[in-house]
Amino acid sequence: MRLFVGIDLPWDLREKLSLLCRGLPGARWVPEENLHLTLRFIGEVAPNQAEDIDMALAALRGRKFPLSLAGVATLTRQGREVALYAGVERSAGLEHLQAKVETALQRAGLAPERRRFMPHVTLARLENVAVEQKLAGYLQANNLFRAGPVEIAELTLFSSQLGKEAAVYTAEVGYPLG
Repeated sequence: MRLFVGIDLPWDLREKLSLLCRGLPGARWVPEENLHLTLRFIGEVAPNQAEDIDMALAALRGRKFPLSLAGVATLTRQGREVALYAGVERSAGLEHLQAKVETALQRAGLAPERRRFMPHVTLARLENVAVEQKLAGYLQANNLFRAGPVEIAELTLFSSQLGKEAAVYTAEVGYPLG
């Protein structure tokens, strides 16, 4: 089972984000129902480890917090843009929740995450976007995007199944925040 922990965004926020998911030929847009904020990617786990992860997340105590999105940008690997994302404004509530998730997952036996947490909502994969001028134009046209704040009252354990066109994400368990 392939898992990750994230925030399942409210539909009104997903609808606003979906308006950004057009106008860039060659981009593989994330389907509206898959738009989310990843707190921690876990990867493939055995069923017994999935149970340990569930128990660790169920014991986690966190507070509700406001979430706002701001701007669009690209994720670059080895000098190439590989993804387009909406930025997430940093907040103490989000940072605190992500740290608690990381601690809970380590207690469940997972190795520490090596990458620094960079909150974002992936909008598209850019493997086939060849014309940098179109990407620059898209970024310039959408860099003033703003949405929120919305109150986040739950974190979610998702499963992910890779498909030909897009992955299918399933919300397995929701964990309410106090």
